[in-house]
Amino acid sequence: MNTSFVHQLALSVLLSIPVASSAIDRGEDAIPPLPAALSNNAVAGISVNGESRLYSFLGLGAGKQWHDITRAAYGWREGRDHWRELPPVPVSQGRLASIAAVAGGNIYLFGGYTVAEDGHEVSTPEVLRFDPISETWSTVLAMPVPVDDSVAVVLEDRYIYLVSGWHMDRNVALVQVYDSLEDRWAQATPFPGEPVFGHAGALLARSMVICDGVILTVRDRKRDFAASDACWRGDIHADDPLRIEWLRIASHPGPPRYRMGAAAAVEHGLVVFAGGSENPYNYDGMGYDGQPSLGSARVQGYNPAHNQWLALPLLPIPSMDHRGMPVIDGKFYLIGGMRDNQQVAADVIVYAPGELPQ
Repeated sequence: MNTSFVHQLALSVLLSIPVASSAIDRGEDAIPPLPAALSNNAVAGISVNGESRLYSFLGLGAGKQWHDITRAAYGWREGRDHWRELPPVPVSQGRLASIAAVAGGNIYLFGGYTVAEDGHEVSTPEVLRFDPISETWSTVLAMPVPVDDSVAVVLEDRYIYLVSGWHMDRNVALVQVYDSLEDRWAQATPFPGEPVFGHAGALLARSMVICDGVILTVRDRKRDFAASDACWRGDIHADDPLRIEWLRIASHPGPPRYRMGAAAAVEHGLVVFAGGSENPYNYDGMGYDGQPSLGSARVQGYNPAHNQWLALPLLPIPSMDHRGMPVIDGKFYLIGGMRDNQQVAADVIVYAPGELPQ
C-alpha cells in the first residue's frame, strides 16, 4: 500500500471539507444534554416506528471516584427537548466499560467491570436485553468469558461479535459471538493481533475494522500498559458467521488513540473513528504514565473497498472516553465522555459532516 499517497489524499480531504456541526453549537441538529454528566457510558441508537431514539446506560459521574460509578439509564426521543430518566440498569452495582449493541429491535448490554472502594476491579458476565418499546429489561445468556472494554459489532441484525477486550487481569484474543435469535454463544476465529482493551471498531457489510487500544506487557512481574497502533480488518465468511478472515491493514495516520467512537457510514462505504485520547488512562482520565490525558478532535475513515484511510472533518471539540458512537440517518452521536481537563460531560456531540468522499 502506498502510504504516502494515502497521507496526501487524507490532507486534501481534510482541507476541502468544513468542520462538522455539534449539539454544543445548538444548531438544528442539536440534542439536549444528559440529565447528568457521564463518561465511559454504554450508548445505543435505534429507530422505533420511524422515530430516532438514543440511550445511555451506566458509566462514570462527574466526581470520577469509585463511588461515582452509576447504574443510571437515560433515553431521548426525536423531537424532545430533554432526556428521560429510566429505571436504573438492573445490576447490583454500577459499572464501567460495558458495551451496547442493537439487534432484532432490542438493545443488548454486555458486561463491564465493577470497582470496589479498595480499587479492586471485576469483569462481569451479565448480558441484559432492553426492549425500547416497553422500556423493560430481561436477562439473556451470560458471556462464556466475561469481558469489558471490548468492541461489539452486529451482523445481519442478529449476530453480535465481541472482539478482544479485558478479562479480570489480562486481555483476551477471543471473538465471542452471541446469536440474539437463538440466545446462544459460540466462538469465532480469534483476533490475530496482540489482545487489546479500549480499542474501537465497526462493521461495514461483512467487513469489520478494529483499531488501536491498549496492550498489556509483563516484565519482571511489572505490568505495563502501552498503546497499540495496529488495525485489523476481519471479513466474515458468507456461509459461516464464525469464520473470519483477518488481515493486518495500515495503521491510521497519526498516533493511536484510546476509547474512540466508531461506526459505519454505510452510504459512503467508510468505517469512521472519532475522538479518543493519544495517552491511555485509568478510568479517572489520568494516564498510566501519570500524566493527565487529553482528548482528540481527529476523525478518520477507512474505506475497505479501496484499502485507504481518509482524514475527515474534525470534531468541534476534543472528546474522549467513549464506549460507542451511535449513527442514525447519517448522523453520528458522541454522548457524554470527557472533555478538556478530564471533565466529565453531559453534552452530546452531533457529528453531521455532510458529503463525505467515497
